[in-house]
Amino acid sequence: MVSQTRILVVEDDEDLAALVKYSLEREREFVVRIVGSGDAAMRTLKNELPDLMVLDLNLPVISGTEICRWVRKTPSSAQLPVIMLTAMTAETDRVAGLDLGADDYITKPFSLAELSARIRAVLRRRAPVEPQASVFQGIHLRADFDAVAISVDGATVHLTRREFELLQFLVNNRNRVVSRDRLLERVWGYDEGVQTRAVDVHIGRLRAKIGAAGRQIETVVGLGYRFAE
Repeated sequence: MVSQTRILVVEDDEDLAALVKYSLEREREFVVRIVGSGDAAMRTLKNELPDLMVLDLNLPVISGTEICRWVRKTPSSAQLPVIMLTAMTAETDRVAGLDLGADDYITKPFSLAELSARIRAVLRRRAPVEPQASVFQGIHLRADFDAVAISVDGATVHLTRREFELLQFLVNNRNRVVSRDRLLERVWGYDEGVQTRAVDVHIGRLRAKIGAAGRQIETVVGLGYRFAE
């Protein structure tokens, strides 16, 4: 049985909370619990921590701001991933929320698909990182990532920082399909101004620069890219 990620949604709009729960649980990887007030959220957090919390700020009894402050100051919950989901759209509100320790800040109205993607992004960032080998030696490609030294068939290749980071991420995840969205998140840092087309352009440039090894970067139609070893 696949383990499900437990998400606590703290939202006093019952219809919106039900919609979020339905959307997330439809994907079968999440199980969602809803509470509608700040005091109910505090009781829940003290009894059993979820894997991630989606937190509104304008809540009855105790504000989402106070909840986030308590979460970050309490040792047992300090590492809990928190995504603020709120109608407060001003830049000062966003900055204040992130300064309190929120992992992400989403404003209403919002896309349910984007919420799901951002939840996955936060969980990936919080997941333990397995150590990666600093040197990759393939048939054509040799990459010393610590030394930032790339060569193909013995000839040195000069890459831009973005091309280098793309190659490193693809090689470290070799033989796995990596989506454009994941590449955007890991290499571009989920910059909202960058579109997936940027990934395709940089992949094309990277393939051209690494010559024979470029054929190892395969396009998986409708899914993304894979570095095939």
